[in-house]
Amino acid sequence: MAKRRKFAAIDRALVKRRARGRCEYCQSPEDFESDTFELEHIIPLVRNGSNELDNIAFSCSGCNNRKGIKIGSLDPVTLLSMPLFNPRQDEWQDHFQWSDNALQLIGLSPVGRATIDGLDLNRTGCMNLRRALIAIQEHPPTRF
Repeated sequence: MAKRRKFAAIDRALVKRRARGRCEYCQSPEDFESDTFELEHIIPLVRNGSNELDNIAFSCSGCNNRKGIKIGSLDPVTLLSMPLFNPRQDEWQDHFQWSDNALQLIGLSPVGRATIDGLDLNRTGCMNLRRALIAIQEHPPTRF
């Protein structure tokens, strides 16, 4: 198992820029969160993931804490175990879309639904933030 490393400021800046300053799971923008976002291992080190930047996602603490060492979750429709959304390999728009009022994420695929359910991407805090961001025209994000 690889040893967790402390990432350099330049690595953090690169990961943040690649994510457009948003959590790569719930799409919350770091600029409007109270906590600094984390560099999260997509495949956890304990599951043979690496410290390479192609295995690192920009994540809010809510998503990172819920993900932990998970690499999959159940799709609530098929009840099959599915891998979680991988921001380095998957296209966001293939797996998710916003509800008509842009408050909730809707899963378009088993991976999307399993990720929404497994990471609780429509949790109250996310929806409250989205509501506030809509009011100041900062949500939904226009690019992924």
